Amino acid sequence: MTSPQVQPEFRLLAEFRRLFEGRVYRHRASNQGDFVAIHLYEDLVTINRSQRYSDAVLKRRDRVLNVQNRRRGVRARRGDATFGEIIPGETPTIEPGYTVARGPIATVEIGVEVKILAKAMIKQIDRVITSLRDQVTQFRRGGGNPICVAVVGINQAESVIGYEGDRPFPTTGRGGFLHPIQEAPEAERRLREQVLPAFDEFLVLRYRATNAAPFPFEWVDYSSTRLDYAAVLSRISSRYQQRF
Repeated sequence: MTSPQVQPEFRLLAEFRRLFEGRVYRHRASNQGDFVAIHLYEDLVTINRSQRYSDAVLKRRDRVLNVQNRRRGVRARRGDATFGEIIPGETPTIEPGYTVARGPIATVEIGVEVKILAKAMIKQIDRVITSLRDQVTQFRRGGGNPICVAVVGINQAESVIGYEGDRPFPTTGRGGFLHPIQEAPEAERRLREQVLPAFDEFLVLRYRATNAAPFPFEWVDYSSTRLDYAAVLSRISSRYQQRF
């Protein structure tokens, strides 16, 4: 009897997992969301559901990832990873291990914003909601009709340790130090209610990470998470095919 084929892990999911697995997670490191977000564009190539996206990325190379997250002549707050039309006359570059080229962009066709709620979720939820909603406005500033994507990681661990420098701050389950599992349902409810309608796609990554040695990581339901993400990729591909 042939055993079922194991599906490979999508790159975005793998890089999200690596933020926590076997290492201390530093929530103040601002480039973590950027690094996770850029792998969505690689996963779009992998599923190969939009001929227009594939042609733009692999053949013409006139659509690129802008890791500096700036558009020339447009004042807008950066997102974690923006993708669009390269400025005419510029030469795209390809980093080892990546398919999607990089360069300065004039337009935004896809914008991705990543937020990670590891602890103290309710304390920061209003700020996160405001930041996410504002980012949609920033993606659209300068015209166009970009595909706006939010990816939100929500920790559901029984406990977690946060770090300020090398000083640990473990949750206690009381007062302002509630465990992630105590806060996660309300945090997700408010995000879905107040943020989801603003985005074309809104993906929640439910995970467990204690941030304590040996720094384990697990998905709450990997099969469901993978299916949800695959569906998001498929819908982004469809929208790109229609809009661009």
